[in-house]
Amino acid sequence: MNPIKRYTRWLHTSWPAGTVEKLPDVHEDGTTKLPGVRVVGDLTGIPLLKFSADSGAKAVHAILAEPDFAAKRGGEDGVYDLAIIGAGVSGMSAAIEAKNAGLNFTILEAAQDFSTIVNFPKGKPIYTYPTEMVPAGEVQFKADVKEALVAELESQRDDAGIETTRARVEFIERKSGVLHLHVASEDDDVKALRVIVAIGRSGNFRKLGVKGESLDKVYNRLHDPQDYSGKAALVVGGGDSAIECAIALAVAGAKVTLSYRREELSRAKPENIDQLHEMVANPKASVGVEHPSSERVTTSFTPEMCAKVGEGSVCLALATEVAEIRETEVELKDQSGEVSTLPNDVVFSMIGREPPLGFFRRSGIPIRGEWPVSRIVAFSSFMLFCILLYHWKKELTELPIGTWFKEHGWFPANVGNWWDAVGGWFAEASRRPANLLYTLRKSMSSAGFYYSLAYCLCVFAFGLRRIRRRKTPYVKLQTWTLITIQVIPLFLLPEIVLPWAGRNGWFADGAVGATFADQFFERYDDVGVERAYWRSYGFILAWPLFVANVFTDKPMWGWLIIGFLQTFVLIPLIIRRWGKGAYCGWICSCGALAETMGDAHRHKMPHGPKWNRLNMVGQVVLLFAFLLLLLRIVGWAMPDSFASSLYDKAYKKIPYLNYNWLVDVMLAGVIGVGCYFWFSGRVWCRFACPLAALMHIYTRFTRFRIFADKKKCISCNVCTSVCHQGIDIMNFANKGLGMRDPECVRCSACVQSCPTGVLTFGRLDAKDQPIYDRLAASPVQMKEGGTMVSLPVLGGNG
Repeated sequence: MNPIKRYTRWLHTSWPAGTVEKLPDVHEDGTTKLPGVRVVGDLTGIPLLKFSADSGAKAVHAILAEPDFAAKRGGEDGVYDLAIIGAGVSGMSAAIEAKNAGLNFTILEAAQDFSTIVNFPKGKPIYTYPTEMVPAGEVQFKADVKEALVAELESQRDDAGIETTRARVEFIERKSGVLHLHVASEDDDVKALRVIVAIGRSGNFRKLGVKGESLDKVYNRLHDPQDYSGKAALVVGGGDSAIECAIALAVAGAKVTLSYRREELSRAKPENIDQLHEMVANPKASVGVEHPSSERVTTSFTPEMCAKVGEGSVCLALATEVAEIRETEVELKDQSGEVSTLPNDVVFSMIGREPPLGFFRRSGIPIRGEWPVSRIVAFSSFMLFCILLYHWKKELTELPIGTWFKEHGWFPANVGNWWDAVGGWFAEASRRPANLLYTLRKSMSSAGFYYSLAYCLCVFAFGLRRIRRRKTPYVKLQTWTLITIQVIPLFLLPEIVLPWAGRNGWFADGAVGATFADQFFERYDDVGVERAYWRSYGFILAWPLFVANVFTDKPMWGWLIIGFLQTFVLIPLIIRRWGKGAYCGWICSCGALAETMGDAHRHKMPHGPKWNRLNMVGQVVLLFAFLLLLLRIVGWAMPDSFASSLYDKAYKKIPYLNYNWLVDVMLAGVIGVGCYFWFSGRVWCRFACPLAALMHIYTRFTRFRIFADKKKCISCNVCTSVCHQGIDIMNFANKGLGMRDPECVRCSACVQSCPTGVLTFGRLDAKDQPIYDRLAASPVQMKEGGTMVSLPVLGGNG
């Protein structure tokens, strides 16, 4: 690879880059955009039996607590209090709770009760994670194999007296406060005050998209593995279903090839991975079955090995894809494009199902990641607003809105007139420079004051909401730290405190503070009273995030020294110990707004390899900043040089192509804030911030990790889905590896959202052993009364 590709891989593209599945847009409590409709079970993002039962029962409890529901229940003939769609684990749990509460309800199921479990392979082991969890409601789990579990669930259903109505609901519609369930082949709607959708991932099976997929020998389910004893079977997929299918077939004596498009099996339960790996070393011991073949499980793909795989054995064909399926053969294609032909009798395509998104679309419930016309219009309108806002805030030649407002005496240039109109002592005091009201009046005549004030109010208000939503000591301390830094050094200090102090002579000629002020705030008058106090942002915001204190006409040595210490000494030391997030997630003003106003939008950040490559945009911006710094230094030394002229043009003077407009206004402002409600609050931070880009380099040498207890990981992908930096955290967690992707900003969303308490902040000591943070960030671990058990770590890469 060329140097740029090597550098890109070293910095960003070598890390796992899993995607997030499209699901209906459901709030944390299961509510949706359609009033009165809640979603429970697998579609909430956690495909586990105990969580499904728990969510179903809790949904009924939440409905019972709604004041308007209590007032209307049982009040209209022909209208159920509650309709439940789906008779799986979550739906049945909800039905039992509804019956116990005396609700008038119905439960509708298109297929059969507990159909997902019924269609598990014969004798499939059941893992009821988390083992210590007791779900809300009466549905509980004791069985550890499929048949016993089905019997157990059916017994609980029968004991509760639940009767299911066979019906397929096409969509839900709300009319005059009542929810209408449109049922296929029925003239009359089912009407209800509330609806619980518990249909799970009951959509169509995903397609391989290859020739021969429609042959009769291709299946999406395995019922009885014994039917395929002695046959050459291909299993496609890398999740739990695929691995369990391959193991079951091998145990039954089939000749199994497991094809997966990635180089490793990273998204399955640890027990399944371990069992497969145990079969590599000793399949008899791991599965307790005698196999007719002396050759056992093979671990690397070669066509010859998989073609000769023996009965009761598995050949792992990793990093391959199915190219074609024929009557007696299959073709697999590896990453180089080479195609291999294997003998084959049966194919099991175990790549999952598409969620029933059509049902939600017809019901008017949005799908995460989809862009209907209304969303496009809203996004475009907000982006236009941001363009106008940032060009009003600054006086720019590209779109001189701020200049127009000032020339016409429009807000905020006319604020002084409002103060005078009040009259009396108030107006008089506001005209005396030493008075605090004068400083307030002057600051309020600047557009930047209102922008900063609104910024602070958003951080404060949404910060309080974040603390209430995410009740952990980590979030509480982090949020209050961000609020404090945003309000005091980034608002009160430049807008009120320093200007007021200057007007009271603190920095005037002869004053004690004059020497200090001359190094940091250039004069706007001859005596040193009015100064560029806005430069105090540089005490918090380091270069090259805040470049104005370095890119000056003449060197300001105070800022150059502070900037150097911040960017090249203090921040690297902080990152070495606590990771990049110690600055991005605890100090930076961009991070303050992202962690507060952006808190409810974390799941909207795109994931995947293509987006990870886009992370390199920040490196381009960083290079731009360093080139400007070099030109600035040369320009200081030789003011009349070509370098000085080029600097002036590249920094501010070339319309639409200068750094000030492209980076500070458009990328950091318009795009960064404009994308908040559609792509999360970290678009600027992840993709384009030059300081973050520099810190990504530092972070490659950090000791910080998010440690994972592999045995507790259930591969639910919740941690990845809530990461607003696009990190595939689950791919680290289910291997028991410490997460070390340099994009991490220590927001704690993954740690806080993990349903089994897998993740913990910490660092590696000198012997590469984990030291866990004491500040609790995981609610599950808080309930358990501690943090993680001690885990082995694989060297510096752990």
